[in-house]
This record gives sequence, structure tokens and C-alpha cells, in this order.
Amino acid sequence: GKENVDSRHNRGRGGDTTRFHTVNVAQPVRFSRKCPTGWHHYEGTASCYRVYLNGENYWDAVQTCQRVNGSLATFTADQELRFILAQEWDLEEKTFVRKDQRRFWVGYQYVITSRNHSLEGHWEVAYKGSSEVFLPPDPVGMAMSEKENVLCAQLQCFHLPTLRHRGFHSWYAENCYEKSSFLCKRSQTCVDIKDNIVDEGYYFTPKGNDPCLSCTCHNGEPEMCVAALCERPQGCQQYRKDPKECCKFTCLDP
Repeated sequence: GKENVDSRHNRGRGGDTTRFHTVNVAQPVRFSRKCPTGWHHYEGTASCYRVYLNGENYWDAVQTCQRVNGSLATFTADQELRFILAQEWDLEEKTFVRKDQRRFWVGYQYVITSRNHSLEGHWEVAYKGSSEVFLPPDPVGMAMSEKENVLCAQLQCFHLPTLRHRGFHSWYAENCYEKSSFLCKRSQTCVDIKDNIVDEGYYFTPKGNDPCLSCTCHNGEPEMCVAALCERPQGCQQYRKDPKECCKFTCLDP
């Protein structure tokens, strides 16, 4: 009850009147980022996603995703796939398909089981360690190959927003050595105020409006946060706080 505290007078020792003042009121903290720059965050899976435009074959794409602590994307639910399809991935002239159609490698492989009259097979998750995921439907097209027994998955989405937001897409089984854009997926992470990635258990200042917060990174979230309070700069009437450094000011006096 701030109003009651400010208006109430209590008697101290010796009959002195003491007035209580609110020195600082804690504000709710909003952390604006859970993914590094260039990645898209999806709350439903607590994951980050990024499309890489540089054309790589499937195996090189796997290694690129691993270097950023991720893997080629697989999907756990239809809502997650719809989130991916709805994003504007900024695929420009660098893409390797028509401008109105966008394809990228994802983390599935099509295992060929029969070569009778047509290629027959089934989808598998490329990495056995992946969490529970759903498998794609039968592919729209398959790259015919006499030698390879495994083809790799490409997800196609569309440039037109009306098609993307309706969830239109297609699956293709392609030669794994073709070059294509690709979609990486990684767990959400702690990102500090200077856009550095923070490892589990370390102290950091989260991205947001308060450079004087110190938090612990736990499961990609800032926890156990402590705020520092700053004294106003001495001998300065007008000043501006530095948005990135705690207790650093710029004096605006003439």
C-alpha cells in the first residue's frame, strides 16, 4: 500500500515524527530476445530457427547447423510447421529455386525400399537422437537415382503471403548432393544485452531496458535476477543513462 505508507505518520523514539518514503519501486521485467540475431523464436517449442541462404549439399548443411549448436530442423507438431511456413525468411536472388517457390533442406531422409516400377520407401528422422517428431507425407517429387538408396528432404513453401499463412507447402525427396538453402533449429538460449550468447549457468545482463540487471542463465531463460541501483552523477543537473552500461551517464549540462 504505497499510498497508505506515504500518508501515514508514525511516532519514533522521543516523539519525533517519521515519514516513510518509497525510494524505489520494482518494475516488471520483460526480456525481449531468446535467440541470437537472425534467428526466429517460437514459444511453442522454446526453439530458434534460421534459414541459411548459401547453397550447400545436405551433408554440408548438417555440419553448418551443428557448428551453431543446432541441427537441420524437424517438427514436433503441425503448429510448429505452420509457424515456419508463415515466416518471412528474406530469401532473395541467392536461392536456388523459382522466386515464387522456396525450398530448403530439413532433417528427414527418404529411405528407398523398392525399385520395381517406381521408387518406394519411407521417411525417417535423419538423427536417431531427435525428440519425438512427426514424419512428412509421401513426397511430391523424387530425384531418380540408380545408386543412392537414401534421398534427402526438402520443404517447399511459397512466396505469396496468402499461401504461406494458409499453410500451403510440399515435400520433396532430392539427391542429397544437390545444393540448396537449409533450415537450422536450435534450443532457445540466453542472449545478453550486447547480443552475445551466454552458456548455461553463467551470469549475464539480458537484452532489455535495464543494463543494471544481473541474471543466471538457466534453460535458455534469465533467472535469479538482481538489479543494481545507481546514484545520480555528482555535479550534473541534466544527464542521460547509457542504455548498454550500468551506472554510466552522459552529462547534458552546458
